[in-house]
Amino acid sequence: CHSKYPCKLCEEDPDSTALSSSMSIDKLFPALLECFGIILCGYIAGRTNIITSTQAKGLGNFVSKFALPALLFKNMVLLDFGNVIWPFLWSILIAKVSVFVIVCVLTLIVASPESRYSKAGLFSIFATQSNDFALGYPIVEALYQSTYPEYLQYIYLVAPVSLMLLNPIGFAFCEIQKWKNQGNNQQSKLRIMGLVFLQVLKNPIVFMVVIGIIAHFVLHQTIPAFMAEFVDGLANSFGGAALFYLGLSMVGQLGKLTRSTVVTLILLITAKLLLMPLICKDMVDLLDNSNTSALNHSSLSNYAFLYGVFPTAPSVAIYAVYYNVTSGMVISTFLSAPIMYVSAWLLTIPWMDPQLLMNSLQNVSFNISIVSLVALVWTIAVMFLSKKVKRLPHMFTVNLFLAQFLTCIGMIVWNFVVKKDNFIGQVLTFTLLCTSLYSTYVWPGLIALSLVLLKRFEDLKVSPGVFVIAGWGVPALVTAVLLISGGKMSDTIDSSFFYGKPQNRCESTDCLLVQVELQQVADRQVARHLLLCLLLTVSLLANLSSCLWLLFNRVPGRLYLELQFFCAVVNYGQGFLSFALFGLDKHLIILPFKKRLYSLWYGKKREEQPQTDLPEEIRMTCTQFTKYHKDQCCHDIVKKRRCGKRTMVDCFLGCELVEWLQQVGLAQDLGEAVLYGTRLQQGGVLQHIKREYDFQDSRKWHFSPEKLHL
Repeated sequence: CHSKYPCKLCEEDPDSTALSSSMSIDKLFPALLECFGIILCGYIAGRTNIITSTQAKGLGNFVSKFALPALLFKNMVLLDFGNVIWPFLWSILIAKVSVFVIVCVLTLIVASPESRYSKAGLFSIFATQSNDFALGYPIVEALYQSTYPEYLQYIYLVAPVSLMLLNPIGFAFCEIQKWKNQGNNQQSKLRIMGLVFLQVLKNPIVFMVVIGIIAHFVLHQTIPAFMAEFVDGLANSFGGAALFYLGLSMVGQLGKLTRSTVVTLILLITAKLLLMPLICKDMVDLLDNSNTSALNHSSLSNYAFLYGVFPTAPSVAIYAVYYNVTSGMVISTFLSAPIMYVSAWLLTIPWMDPQLLMNSLQNVSFNISIVSLVALVWTIAVMFLSKKVKRLPHMFTVNLFLAQFLTCIGMIVWNFVVKKDNFIGQVLTFTLLCTSLYSTYVWPGLIALSLVLLKRFEDLKVSPGVFVIAGWGVPALVTAVLLISGGKMSDTIDSSFFYGKPQNRCESTDCLLVQVELQQVADRQVARHLLLCLLLTVSLLANLSSCLWLLFNRVPGRLYLELQFFCAVVNYGQGFLSFALFGLDKHLIILPFKKRLYSLWYGKKREEQPQTDLPEEIRMTCTQFTKYHKDQCCHDIVKKRRCGKRTMVDCFLGCELVEWLQQVGLAQDLGEAVLYGTRLQQGGVLQHIKREYDFQDSRKWHFSPEKLHL
């Protein structure tokens, strides 16, 4: 055995070999693509106002009150209790209750008194209620349909744990908070518990689960023929509609992210995506002692871990709309994708072949580095072309991107150098890789510190050069100490352990309005930087767990390899995150692209477009507005604002028109108001003062009313 692990890792296990050979990952990627593709379609539909928030509520009601209850009823009736391994269900129950209690107690300790109980209830629901049906079921079906089809029914058995036990407790905490805030304490605690119990019974999901279990015994696991097609029709509509609604519910959530929610989201996402799967797996290992087959026991244990990674259900967004944790739902959903993919992929790898594991880990890091490198080149180019690199904190963000870029370069070069017996080349590549990788760990902290200083003092109080020296100098110093004090390690599965010390393991250019807009455009993008630091902090926690695991466990086991693959994804895939947050600059890329696309679509500029060519809905909207509402609107929101030294212009802010449209009833929500304003701009009723930007709900852009020519 040439592995640095003891023989326990290198023994051949026929059951594990059978598991890896019988389970295929071929269907997993199409399942993930299907799920996240439909989610993306829903997000695009909501983002472009094809479906407004009011219309999305209708779809959400259909999913939660018709499609999902029908799906649960069908599967409760057809459920085969004879094949159920009850220790697995008890394990998931204990894991969910444990996470629920941990989150609840911590929240009660640290939260402010005015919202302590309501936050404790909602945060606990967030950490325990998984997206079992819309996102979890297709993935489980892709993995286990051909090998362990009985695993699919566990989804329907586990879901009531949250719906019928934990969620009512969380709602009870919310009712207690309302009772305390009223001050008069008119309602007794017994009455509050009665109200909660009544609300649980009135929930269509819980109600149909109970009815389905009763029908299971009355109808002998058979749905009558006269209602089978009806139930199937509703049940089959759930999958696509639920995923589409999940995408709709994500629109605008990241914009609500504030500094006060950063720590909360870090803890909640850590509890949901790291703590929950670990406890689920450990509970199955402890309680499933009656299983005589090592193959079935190992498979159930891995299935429990995979189940724990399922992201938070979109229904939590309805409960937690007042506490801004819906942005956490978005983050946890997309963070769960690489975890689930790597988890399932690892299950297909022959377990006791260390060399194959090393090669697989290397290939994953290499492939992700190539794609991430392309995204980083684009993102860095955008930062320079938009001249944001000259501003703070973007100057430090660019340094983070450069560190990520060099990390990808180092991993790509390492893929070729490690295969050759070239010690000097390996040391040089290791130096580049470690220095840049450690730099990606340091820069998020420096960016967070700069945001605090800029917020408090409007200045760094220290030279930016000090931050740059710290961001690159500290990692370089650590790498140098490692090279001086350490030695070459052989037969390692991680490039990070290649070298070290062995252990215990308007047209006017001077228009004042334009200058104000430009000043507002040149913002610090605090929310994006906070989100960047938040996500990188989660990846840092994973890397810390990996190092501590290796130090304190003589036999790391299969779960450690799972963690190693995840660390490879988050370390060398940071470019995807950087590209998503900073690669699509609005003024450099998105707005010019939209303007060019619009010009190509209509064949001429918007302002030159004849009114007779406008779509009918735009003409009707413009006619209605100018005939019945324009005068009152101008009276209410149009004001004279200084344009030059001696000139004034009649204009208004985009957000002012959005608020006015909702007040007078021309739009029911923000989405409809933005769509209404966009139609007015397309019809020539209003325009941006420099005719450069589309209408939007913003305090940055000024618009002026124009005379409509029909």
